[in-house]
Amino acid sequence: MSPVLKSRPRVMGIVNVTPDSFSDGGRFLDPAAALDQALRLVEAGADILDIGGESTRPGATPVSAAEEIARVVPLIAAIRAASDVAISIDTMKPAVARAAVAAGATIWNDVAALRFTPDAPEVAAELGCEVVLMHMLGQPGTMQDDPRYDDVVAEVEAFLLARALTAMAAGVAREKIWLDPGIGFGKTPAHNLALLAALPRLVALGYPILLGASRKRFIAAIDPLGAEADARLGGSIAAHLHGAAAGVAAVRVHDVRETAQALAVWGAIGEA
Repeated sequence: MSPVLKSRPRVMGIVNVTPDSFSDGGRFLDPAAALDQALRLVEAGADILDIGGESTRPGATPVSAAEEIARVVPLIAAIRAASDVAISIDTMKPAVARAAVAAGATIWNDVAALRFTPDAPEVAAELGCEVVLMHMLGQPGTMQDDPRYDDVVAEVEAFLLARALTAMAAGVAREKIWLDPGIGFGKTPAHNLALLAALPRLVALGYPILLGASRKRFIAAIDPLGAEADARLGGSIAAHLHGAAAGVAAVRVHDVRETAQALAVWGAIGEA
């Protein structure tokens, strides 16, 4: 058995309690529907549930911390009462992360890499939870307008290492830091492909890598038949199997059952 196959990526299932997320916006605004979906994802093979109360799709409109807390905290508390699954809060806002951790979340998944407020790194240290630091060029509302890099891999790598150092300087333990290259967040299809190809280089940095390529627009750029978000399952699985081979620690996905099955078969072939 190869070293990679000894620890296949964990599957992080997405539950968006939002009206405007790019793939499933509005489907799980009802608290009962959201809880049912979360528990279905656990049954389907999710190792982690990523709960989001504010869309970060291109062109998304920000919401207040109070609104975000009202959306996510009741769901996190209900999941925690029903299951011991790991729960991640997908937010840029320290106030939301604080409320989510108090309700039962154990991971702060931050697309802003602790840059939303000056005290975000200190709040992460205080909470003591695992923290995912993601690369994003600009802000969600404008990040896809005209993203440019001289060397996307080198620049994303340097950014992530710098944010990890900032987090550690504030008191976040190194072993609690994850990195995410931010597929689709201020990147063209070519940028995304370059980052996917460079995943072994990012894994070699020594931090757990979270890969989120599920239903992203770059898939439709490769396969025009995947224009709609829910028609990109094959491309999503291909990207995440590539990530598994590169040694990523977790994949963030909409299609939990299909991804878990793909990873299981991929792993079984490698172990045969």
